[in-house]
Amino acid sequence: MRSWLAQHLRAFSGSMARLASSPLASALNVAVIGIALALPAGLYAVLGTFQQLTQPYRGGPQVSLYLSLDASAADVAAIRERLMRHAHIGDFKFVPRDQALRELTAEAGIGDLVDSLPGNPLPDAFVVEAKHGHPAALEALREEFREWPKVAHVQLDALWARRLDALLRVGKFALLLLAASLAFGMVTVTFNTIRLQILTRREEIEVSKLIGATDAFIRRPFLYYGALLGAAGALAAWALVTLGTTLLNHGLRDFAQLYGSNFRLQALSAEDSGSLLIFSTWLCWFGAWLSVRYHLTQVDPA
Repeated sequence: MRSWLAQHLRAFSGSMARLASSPLASALNVAVIGIALALPAGLYAVLGTFQQLTQPYRGGPQVSLYLSLDASAADVAAIRERLMRHAHIGDFKFVPRDQALRELTAEAGIGDLVDSLPGNPLPDAFVVEAKHGHPAALEALREEFREWPKVAHVQLDALWARRLDALLRVGKFALLLLAASLAFGMVTVTFNTIRLQILTRREEIEVSKLIGATDAFIRRPFLYYGALLGAAGALAAWALVTLGTTLLNHGLRDFAQLYGSNFRLQALSAEDSGSLLIFSTWLCWFGAWLSVRYHLTQVDPA
């Protein structure tokens, strides 16, 4: 066990030394990997920010029925009865016009304006939760409710949020395609980097094979080299995303204050940063493994 650990420690320290021996080439490789990772990681951070920003406004499939101002208590009772018997409605809530005016006054701070009005301009309303959230089903409910007596206006409250969700899903799919394309590029970069390492150490590998070194022993330093490239690239990507969000937040601060908002882009969380590190390290290790597996078969000590 101690011998096995010593071999791995030597392979790791040797890989660190090779990275340090060619700082310019190593820095360029790390920069390429970092930029390739920073693009999807930055897009992931932006999508996550918008998803959290709109989360409080998302609701279930809701439809609001606004009654005519001349609707009587009997009209309200009749609509309530029809809603209770409706097969496609899960639940509903009645919002009296006086309650709606009080809530609007409290939220908007327009008490003086309300006091100057001759009467309450808001209608009674029902907020209905549909059993099925499919857009076609909601549209059918809206058209049906419009035909009911004393219903002046029908509004789909959550349709915009559902459209936003669909847009976010498209964004996540595009992010997945981008990440897959750049992951393939990272594997290719690591493959070629290890290929060059093998070519420059070809004589050393031939001698090692002649004295009985196993493929695992020869392969180990190259795998550590690829893993170290991936880890360094992940750190570079994290730094780029963090710097980018900091600069953008500085520019967005004044813009958000104009709209009374505290909107700011969220940096990568500790969990996301750890996943980025693991993914990058594994991906470059895999590229190194492919390269070593392919090119070692071409090294013939005879």
